[in-house]
Amino acid sequence: MVSSDGAGIVGQAGGVLLTEALRATGLDQALSAGLERWRTPRATHDPGKVVADLAVMLTLGGDCLADVAVLRSSPELFGPVASDPGVAAGHHSGPGRFAGVAGNPQGRRRFARCR
Repeated sequence: MVSSDGAGIVGQAGGVLLTEALRATGLDQALSAGLERWRTPRATHDPGKVVADLAVMLTLGGDCLADVAVLRSSPELFGPVASDPGVAAGHHSGPGRFAGVAGNPQGRRRFARCR
């Protein structure tokens, strides 16, 4: 969130820088191509974009899947960002499943909600 004292500006600058670096290097497209086979037929969001968004979220200090909401609150900077359930569903459908969370619905909810 940006306030008149400028406190929120610096925090998101690192996220914008990483997003631009992903685009400039082509890593965003490489992630999309590499993860395409794990995209479900009804998926709205590109798995590569979800992974990139998670990397940006971690750069901004996030520590759980629900923290991706920070990116969602600034679509003009980060573009469309998957919903919390979309991110949570994506993290256990691909090659990087989290042990103990993927097969446990309560574990997925707890992980997604930072509990």
